[in-house]
Amino acid sequence: MMSLSASHMSTSPKASGVVLPPHGLLIAMLTLGMGGLFIGTGEFASMSLLPDMAQSSGVSIPVAGSYISAYALGVVFGAPLIAALGARCERKTLLLMLLALATLGYLASAFAWDHLSLLMARFVSGLPHGAYYGVAALVASAMVSAQRRAQAIGYVMLGLAAANVIGVPAATWLGQTWGWRSAFGCVGLGCALTATMLMLFVPRVAAEAGVSALTELAGLKSLQLWLTLGVASIGFGGMFAVYSYITPTLTEVTGLALSSVPMALATWGMGMIVGNLVGGWLADRALIPAIFSMLVWNMVFLALFSVTASSTYWALVTLFLIGNGFALVPALQAHLMQVGGKAQTLAAALNHSAFNVSNAIGASLGGLAIAQGLGWASTGWVGGALAFAGLLVMVPAGILASRHSHMRTQEDA
Repeated sequence: MMSLSASHMSTSPKASGVVLPPHGLLIAMLTLGMGGLFIGTGEFASMSLLPDMAQSSGVSIPVAGSYISAYALGVVFGAPLIAALGARCERKTLLLMLLALATLGYLASAFAWDHLSLLMARFVSGLPHGAYYGVAALVASAMVSAQRRAQAIGYVMLGLAAANVIGVPAATWLGQTWGWRSAFGCVGLGCALTATMLMLFVPRVAAEAGVSALTELAGLKSLQLWLTLGVASIGFGGMFAVYSYITPTLTEVTGLALSSVPMALATWGMGMIVGNLVGGWLADRALIPAIFSMLVWNMVFLALFSVTASSTYWALVTLFLIGNGFALVPALQAHLMQVGGKAQTLAAALNHSAFNVSNAIGASLGGLAIAQGLGWASTGWVGGALAFAGLLVMVPAGILASRHSHMRTQEDA
């Protein structure tokens, strides 16, 4: 795994042309990851706080589900829009603007007075989500040598993984103790704190020379880009198929008490953290084989959950192994940046739009299987099938990547 030692701090800036602040690489990476922690917490905590949000805004729980949809729409539309408009913006400045928008969205959510105002606030909260992770990944990779870029991206995504272990349980506790508004308020303050740390500890990273909104949008012509986004949208949907219905599955099939579900989710979250770190390490050594391996891993262990769900011990072991499948995230992010050409910001940001699409696909197909009477544990089979479909999409993407690599080798020779 990537070391953040003094030796790497001295060689990385030379490789990327970025001058690190005197505080060094570790605190800069932690700051970028902290932004991911708060933004990820704000996204997932709303699911556990939904009943209280519904009661406060005077709507039913199914109607309140639109708060989650509004956030996802904000992510899907915000990522490409902000990436294109901010193409020429110095990346540290762009990150500060994104954190300011996130702070505004979460504070507006905390002070929303009715259904419509909360719906709008959740949409605004989602706008900076994809662009933040994408731009933060670009900044992180600029601070290290080319051989460690996927691992650097993994450190940024570590915040998103940690949100499921630390952030969501903390926000849920806050919401249950002091009301859901306090949870959103704390997330907003956390985004503001991250912005302050970012000003102090993260170096300035110039936008790539010659880029503009048009060059960013021109990147959408790349078939490799769309295929990779397809892998993220379909292949990662399996994880959401299981996650969306994990609470009733654990209580109805596994037999866990409702009070034990957070422990199971923490096990999943720990698996995500391990997978995130290992995934970056593997991707730096063999990117395309790593993506194929991770899709196979997800296919096997998501499907296995349908078999092990009835056993408490084996269900928890399988959930940890499913969490390891998060290794796919930094690998796909690195591949998108590799095939993005002049559309680096757009490619990096669109990855998170794709993951929100996968959320919708996974939850819908998992719900369909349950509605057809196949049982709560059937979401594992759905997840395995989606991972297999992602693997099929990755085949032409891998062939194109191999041809491109071969052509570059010939040109260098």
